[in-house]
Amino acid sequence: MISKQRYTYTVLRYVHDVVTGEFVNVGVLLYAPKSNLVKVAVRTSIGRIKHVFPDLDRQAFLSAVKAAERSVRKISKGLEHGDLLAEFGDAASIARKVLVADDSSLQWSPVSGGLTEDAEKTFDRVYRRYVSRYDAKSPHRRSDDEVWRPVRQLLEEKNVPIDFAEKIIAGTSDEIVFKRAWRNGVWHAYEPLSFDLADAEGIKDKARRWRGHLEAVHDGLKSDIELHFVVGAPQNPALQGAYQNALKILSEAAFRPKIYEETEIPQLVSKIEDEVREHVAMHARHVR
Repeated sequence: MISKQRYTYTVLRYVHDVVTGEFVNVGVLLYAPKSNLVKVAVRTSIGRIKHVFPDLDRQAFLSAVKAAERSVRKISKGLEHGDLLAEFGDAASIARKVLVADDSSLQWSPVSGGLTEDAEKTFDRVYRRYVSRYDAKSPHRRSDDEVWRPVRQLLEEKNVPIDFAEKIIAGTSDEIVFKRAWRNGVWHAYEPLSFDLADAEGIKDKARRWRGHLEAVHDGLKSDIELHFVVGAPQNPALQGAYQNALKILSEAAFRPKIYEETEIPQLVSKIEDEVREHVAMHARHVR
């Protein structure tokens, strides 16, 4: 007969407003002392929380919950090595060591518990019950490669004789590898960027990172390159403002890249086709 062991758990809450007491569950900590087991999991996505609290500071929230998770894992390792035996009576005592009870936005719930034959399975059940059960199914978000796919398909349909090569742009402190480039006197590079992301800050962050990379490699460099971004828009109409902001950020970056939205892919492919066929014809005349 399998013996049961005692376990306790507490739920990590994000309290958005301490006055109204509004909160959402963002993690679970479970402790089974007989097996020295401490389990913790926190949510790493903020889609549902942003829906409830649109003014949530994304970076501050993620930083805080990940710090709490790291602290619990450190305690868990101590228990595994026998360093902290008998120091903790229940999950609440571990929780208090990680986050003291104050008026901060992260708070622990009152402790609960019971008996279990399998603490790992119980932890998964508790996490589903209090945290993940409320998550809506995440929509499929297009990758950079998926944004590029219609360009590739249209080039193939038109039988455009182009072989893309890598082009490395290197500055004094950074370099960028463009995997889709070709040359006809100057280099032409094409980079797909999907902005089909979960939130506005993520969209703008991606544009800022690319602008930063371009500034770093530009660094006074005079490069014979024409850069083209093929950009994918977010599916969520509420993110259109952030998307337009991202396009502006990119358009003002070093190298002054040309930006093509998905509706403009036929024009881009026609431009590539004209340039490639002209280059091939000119090369053929020189050979003769």
